Amino acid sequence: MFSIDRDSPVALADQIEAGVRSLVASGQLPAGARLPSIRQLAQQLGVGLQTVITAYDRLVAAGCIDSRGTAGFFVCEQAASLPDAAALEAGEEQEPVWLAQQANEQRPGVLLASSGGLPPSWLEDAVPAAVVQRGLARSSAGMASRCPPQGLPELRERIAMLLRSQGMAVDAGRVLTTYGGTQAIDLICRAFLQPGDTVLVENPGYFLMFGRLREAGVRIVPITRRPDGVDLNELEAACREHRPRLFFIQSTLHNPTGWGSTPANLHRVLVLAQQHGCLLAEDDVHGHFHPGTPTRLAALSGLEGVIYYASFSKALSPALRMGYMAAAPELLRQLLRQKIYTVLSSAALNEYVLLELLSAGRWRKHLERLQRKLLAARNACTRQLTQAGISFGTPGEGGLFLWGRLPAGVDVDLLVQDAYRQQILLARGATFRADTAPGAAADPHLRFNVVFSQQARLADYLQSRLQALASGRTALSRVAGDSLRP
Repeated sequence: MFSIDRDSPVALADQIEAGVRSLVASGQLPAGARLPSIRQLAQQLGVGLQTVITAYDRLVAAGCIDSRGTAGFFVCEQAASLPDAAALEAGEEQEPVWLAQQANEQRPGVLLASSGGLPPSWLEDAVPAAVVQRGLARSSAGMASRCPPQGLPELRERIAMLLRSQGMAVDAGRVLTTYGGTQAIDLICRAFLQPGDTVLVENPGYFLMFGRLREAGVRIVPITRRPDGVDLNELEAACREHRPRLFFIQSTLHNPTGWGSTPANLHRVLVLAQQHGCLLAEDDVHGHFHPGTPTRLAALSGLEGVIYYASFSKALSPALRMGYMAAAPELLRQLLRQKIYTVLSSAALNEYVLLELLSAGRWRKHLERLQRKLLAARNACTRQLTQAGISFGTPGEGGLFLWGRLPAGVDVDLLVQDAYRQQILLARGATFRADTAPGAAADPHLRFNVVFSQQARLADYLQSRLQALASGRTALSRVAGDSLRP
């Protein structure tokens, strides 16, 4: 049939698979033709039976050949080539779900200037294959392992140790594992909110959370976010007027601004929440990127009236999709029920791998490297974008994001549309606002990811567009219009 090369670096099973595929593609093995038996082909090629079995199993799985029991293996009818299916868009351009989809699909050539995550090159060494193998080896059942719905006890204790190092009095019984921060938000909505409830959110804030809350049928009341924390006057007035059920708040490295919160601001938030019976959901998904030791609501409150959640996905591995929540037992029990109803449990493999990473000390060293690299990227990005015409009134405390302001008179909607036509993904400020209404003035901000946005391509693009507008040589609408024409 064909020969194999024993000196080739290509595995013998791969060579056999490729040889059969070639004969089928050329028509030398037409549909319905019977292939040699496993034993016959092994003897012809001088290879072991398992090598041929591996190749045949792959060909059967690919639909190239068919196994008919004792009758043997036969070539299948080859399906006609189908055109590549266009990717399904989850929403209209610049909608929150559309932006999230673009950032995660990572299409070739697109500069993810407003992405919410790190590039793969920054994370490729975070979880070596050997760690995955050692993690799996922790379980006597291997890939047949089941994971307790609350999470592996050993992993929850490791997470509790991490939280205690951040000043939170937490034991493993108060920890619940999740598939990242997104599932944490979903569990909170399912466990504690009913249609018609009032929920307070920061403004600007995390855009995908706004959509999840609207799906829950709740009333959203925005509270202005300032560089030192939330607007306390607005918060007190909203608590008195609306009697909110819950308040979602990011005390550390706020998304999209990167701002923090002062201890005094957070203390007042706790007092107001307790006075008015409002649950606090503290989003600390970006907290791992903070270079210092910020104050958190969960630490100040001892988890009284506070549900804390964070994630390893952004800083460690989006493939693992691992996050965690901490709360008092009476609150955590309701979250656990919802986790069981929706996904039953997390993936045991993910939890064993994360347990291995935390136990071996790799997580701490990885974070230290990330924080140094983020600081350098942040400085370079700030310098380049400032030269391009973007202003940064109050820079954040660190992390992934810069909240940049466009010069007066720039049509931000037109700019982000034009940028996308140039394969640059930008997220406008209005996307992060919970109070955007038809006819309202456009928010002049853009969220910049400091890692992606330090690329000269972005600064060059913005400089050319903004200078053209400032000099009066042309209007941005004309520049964008030219690029949008077919």
